[in-house]
Amino acid sequence: MFAINVLTLLLATFASIALAVPTLEIQGANFVNPKTGKRFQIVGLAYQPAGSSGYNPGSDPLSDGAVCLRDAAIMQKLGINAIRVYNLDPNINHDLCASIFNAVGIYLLLDVNSPLSGESINRVAPWESYYDGYLNRTFGVVEAFKNYPNTLLFFSGNEVINEESHATVPQYMRAVTRDLKNYIAKNSARQIPVGYSAADVRDLLLDTWNYLQCTETGDATDPTRVDLFALNSYSWCGDSSFTTSGYDVLVSDFAKTSVPVFFSEYGCNVPYPRIWTEVPSLYGPQVTPVLSGGVVYEYTQEKSNYGLVNLYSNGSVKYLPDFEVLQAQFNTLNTTLIQGVTATNTSVVPPTCKSSLITTKSGFTTNFTIPAVPPGVQTLIDNGIANPNNGKLVSVTKLTVDQYVESSSGVKLENLAITPLADDESNVPSGATSPTTTTSAAPAATTSKKGAGANLQRSWVTLAFAMMGVFGWLLMY
Repeated sequence: MFAINVLTLLLATFASIALAVPTLEIQGANFVNPKTGKRFQIVGLAYQPAGSSGYNPGSDPLSDGAVCLRDAAIMQKLGINAIRVYNLDPNINHDLCASIFNAVGIYLLLDVNSPLSGESINRVAPWESYYDGYLNRTFGVVEAFKNYPNTLLFFSGNEVINEESHATVPQYMRAVTRDLKNYIAKNSARQIPVGYSAADVRDLLLDTWNYLQCTETGDATDPTRVDLFALNSYSWCGDSSFTTSGYDVLVSDFAKTSVPVFFSEYGCNVPYPRIWTEVPSLYGPQVTPVLSGGVVYEYTQEKSNYGLVNLYSNGSVKYLPDFEVLQAQFNTLNTTLIQGVTATNTSVVPPTCKSSLITTKSGFTTNFTIPAVPPGVQTLIDNGIANPNNGKLVSVTKLTVDQYVESSSGVKLENLAITPLADDESNVPSGATSPTTTTSAAPAATTSKKGAGANLQRSWVTLAFAMMGVFGWLLMY
């Protein structure tokens, strides 16, 4: 009877532990934890095994729990607190993967489009792809992920606006943003931000940002304006600097932003291997007052040569030198300074949409008339799509990774597992390093500045899982 009572208590403890991440909000130009009022900085990683060309409906990066467990354990050691996932099938189950990443304090940054025909806006002729079937699918992605507390945001588009796009594409990006935000407002229990991921084409960048962040209602309630703005920036290459890379220009340009701005991709791979000297700058005092972190490109090695790990057909993983250098750079960060700062600049009034916001001579549109909602779409917004595939958190009972994982020097990582975090925590760099000459993967003493309280919480979580195993064994006798 004693064992049963204790096991019941521990199971109840686990139920509260399963909700590891706090649901974040946007306040002005910041991501904010509403419980603490602290600003949140994205320490992210692009997660698209097999690349965009490897997407096939019926599976996606968040559909295989065993794979997600392996990769979440690796990312937890790296210090990641968010992943960007580009191509998702809204019709399959993502519960276990989303729950695993939630348990280790990793948020989801999700693109609603895919490279397949009819599943994204055609930049050459956007009016041809903006119709009810396309929006039904994007709403499906919302339905699949809206109930996970670690769903941080949706991207309505990725680099759709560029030198080759039709002049009306910015208007269609505002239209898609409007439709997504209105759908979320009608069909989700919480507000989930919608934003845009831009190419870092300097002739277009500021016009794109101004066009998408401005308001026609006089305040932030305009549903056609983005909630956040991100850019895929590769301007820091090798042993560069704050000024040589142009980071100083970006900080100056975005200083008066009315929405959070961050790097949705970064990590120039020339020269190679990368040395990641941009990390201390991106999370340092010159950049963090304006930008909200960034997403490293990318997790798995593909033809473009940006990967942190090699992924093999049998499911095994080998770290590349890039991974270990990046891990060392993350371990130098002061997480208290990065994640523990009280948010300021939380009530910025967005600029009014007007032609004077467009300042370059690139031919960028000054027309702020947004396309009407396509036929049939308002019914979808008002009533929800038919047969939505709603995700939900599930218990994560398996913690240990089965696949073989080794460091870049060929040493196996023994006993690789996720460490579930206590309620209201997100992941931070732990100070862990990769094994080099021994077979032990015991983590090094932490260099994180998070403090003893967080470490004690994590210890209790680990103890709870261990004790559940012990008392489960006792119940059999």
